[in-house]
Amino acid sequence: MVATMQSGALVSDLVVNDLVTERLSEADAALGFILDGYPRTLDQAGHLAEWLVGRGIHEVVIHLAVDYNIVIARLTGRRQCPRCGTLYNVTSHPPRVEGVCDLDGAELVVRDDDSEAVIRGRLSAYDQQTRPVLEYFRRSGHRVVEVDASDDPPETVHRKICQVMETA
Repeated sequence: MVATMQSGALVSDLVVNDLVTERLSEADAALGFILDGYPRTLDQAGHLAEWLVGRGIHEVVIHLAVDYNIVIARLTGRRQCPRCGTLYNVTSHPPRVEGVCDLDGAELVVRDDDSEAVIRGRLSAYDQQTRPVLEYFRRSGHRVVEVDASDDPPETVHRKICQVMETA
């Protein structure tokens, strides 16, 4: 499964559905939860919708819309400390000293899944497998809200999401 994820490919629906169902059945999810990156396929969407309906849960689907060129620039600019895991971005959140972690001085690395080729592969998989999930939820009468996340800093996007959730 790790090799699959590192290559940018998607893990099988059966495995992911089982993991998500198990996690959502935990007590701390009883009052609500946010799923990020799931569902990614129509099979996963159907599984989730059935699971939610079976529990009387009404969901809101929030789609973070970002231009692909921005996605590629953000991810190829990401750097990570191999010791402490701190994330940086060469343009939006650079370390104080280029290529060096602010916290422990380790040399920053580029994750294998942050190469442009892998990112383009993930975007292609998104277009083929995940974009139809949004249409599935729309056609099924679920509430789908699009939030533009292209130019705003994370704090502003967070505020937008909170506003959507307050009206849910």
